[in-house]
Amino acid sequence: MTEDLNPFRIAQAQFDASAERLGLDDSMRAFLRVPQREFHVTLPVRMDDGVYRVFSGYRVQYNSARGPTKGGLRWHPDETIDTVRALAAWMTWKTAVVDLPLGGGKGGITCNPKELSTGEQERLARAYIRALGRQLGVTRDVPAPDVYTNPQIMAWMMDEYETIVGESHPGVITGKPLNLFGSLGREDATARGGIYCVREAVAHLKMDPNVCTYAVQGFGNAGQYAAILQRELLGDSKLVAVSDSRGGIHCAAGLDPVELVKHKRESGRVEGFPGSESITNAELLELDVDILVPSALESVITTGNAAGIKARLICELANGPTTPGADRILFDRGITVLPDLLANAGGVTVSYFEQVQNTYGYYWSVDRVYTRLDRRMTAAFEAVWEMAQVEKVDLRTAAYLVAVSRVAEAVRARGWL
Repeated sequence: MTEDLNPFRIAQAQFDASAERLGLDDSMRAFLRVPQREFHVTLPVRMDDGVYRVFSGYRVQYNSARGPTKGGLRWHPDETIDTVRALAAWMTWKTAVVDLPLGGGKGGITCNPKELSTGEQERLARAYIRALGRQLGVTRDVPAPDVYTNPQIMAWMMDEYETIVGESHPGVITGKPLNLFGSLGREDATARGGIYCVREAVAHLKMDPNVCTYAVQGFGNAGQYAAILQRELLGDSKLVAVSDSRGGIHCAAGLDPVELVKHKRESGRVEGFPGSESITNAELLELDVDILVPSALESVITTGNAAGIKARLICELANGPTTPGADRILFDRGITVLPDLLANAGGVTVSYFEQVQNTYGYYWSVDRVYTRLDRRMTAAFEAVWEMAQVEKVDLRTAAYLVAVSRVAEAVRARGWL
């Protein structure tokens, strides 16, 4: 049977399993397995040649029981509403796992930003806010960067929102540039939070980080920082392989992550790095390494390759990189997966810190940001790890049990059900 790779059906299957174990009643299951609200918009944008193109945009506010919805905005040629629904669901559980006073949301535009000029990107960003601005706000829904969006795009969006409402509202968007009220520590937050979780996991698994080898699949922002921070925070770990959308490289003797990041930023790819040999993304996933860090897109570890995974520990910096079928295979083989709900929650945690700083107009040092992020991630890891030991389940199931129970409790307390 062909494995179902639809991201929203995967998200629902993961929720269903946790709801069954928690014994949620039928009405609660029906309420929590679908979005509360979703918006589909068409975005006419004038291109540089004067011709208008019409783009499809989406925003899903999955659940607001624990607070305003929060979640990134990705621009991708393969963006679909089901992808956005899945990501919004995962963000709902993610904010609950790290116990933030937020719900979950997500947005997307179906486009290829690599084919858009800077001016076209700005006009697209502003068109999105003109179409959906009434649904956003610090007490409603707060977007942030995601795949192929960045602080500059967030700055245009914040400016368009403030132009519409005629007031200053820096907290309506997070992931902004520092000179427009962004937070120190936001750029590497996703990776840093993941590496904090790796630190806790290797201690529980009695692995020596000083002799661990690791590979990073996906070398965008999160993957690049993960490559650097793994060594910076965990001692003498050895980076042996990296891949991006154009291919991968491998070097058994080790790759210098700092020099590799420079090479990537200068050349636009990891291939061609001195001293390395080319490998495919598929080959990287099955390398004999201690720690594997998938940092790209969904469904890269499936029933088709899970039996070939050799890593002892997987840290999911991407959203949804492992399918439910693959999860079962990995768990049965004794491979520990730090699930995306936990491992990549550092990004939304520091985005929340940015909201707090914007609200008070008082900004923290980077050391304070890192200290508070470490505290949040460590507490979340311990809650998930303890749940896994008590229930004798994998860490993803444990993370769902922690998160779904917290959201369900908020729904009940509000009297919605």
